[in-house]
Amino acid sequence: MMKKLSICLLLMMACLTSGAQNATLARKVLDKTAAVVGSKNGASANFSLTSKKYGSVTGTIAIKGNMFHATTPEAIVWYNGKTQWSYMKKTNEVNVNNPTEAQQMRMNPYKFITMYKTGYNMGITDKGSNYWVHLIAQNKSRTVQELYILVNKKSYKPSQIRMRQGSDWTDISISNFKTKKLSNSLFTFNAKDFPTAEVIDLR
Repeated sequence: MMKKLSICLLLMMACLTSGAQNATLARKVLDKTAAVVGSKNGASANFSLTSKKYGSVTGTIAIKGNMFHATTPEAIVWYNGKTQWSYMKKTNEVNVNNPTEAQQMRMNPYKFITMYKTGYNMGITDKGSNYWVHLIAQNKSRTVQELYILVNKKSYKPSQIRMRQGSDWTDISISNFKTKKLSNSLFTFNAKDFPTAEVIDLR
């Protein structure tokens, strides 16, 4: 009986150690990814987003730290780290708000580079030439409950992200990532560029 208990305890300890090592590797991979994506000068990429709730969207994005500027066929979005402006081309309206994590991620697939650092349990598996990193929120009230991030082993650039909010999944593909020097003014809406637009403050 004691021998069986000892074997069970050893197996449990091995599993816990393996899980801790797995989480440590996942964090190291995301730390390297965050360093690549979060270039202090800025970066740009193309993205396509698909979800049952929002349909399909393609566009381009520029990022710098926590700021982003996204352009799609339907809208242009600016986010300066606090305030988001969404210009809807069809209605000539600009909606102003302070977005949630999930709302930011729908326009900025790189939002995860700051999200993963607190409040998520994580693991990692090999997927050919990529890492498949899995994050699960520790707090059930967090807007983004689960994330999968596909990261290239050599470049540490992410090419695919899956995000779950409630029971709804959103899939994001990313391509043509390039680092470049970007001005901070790019991430703030300038009313002079849209003189006829109606600004609606939703804050």
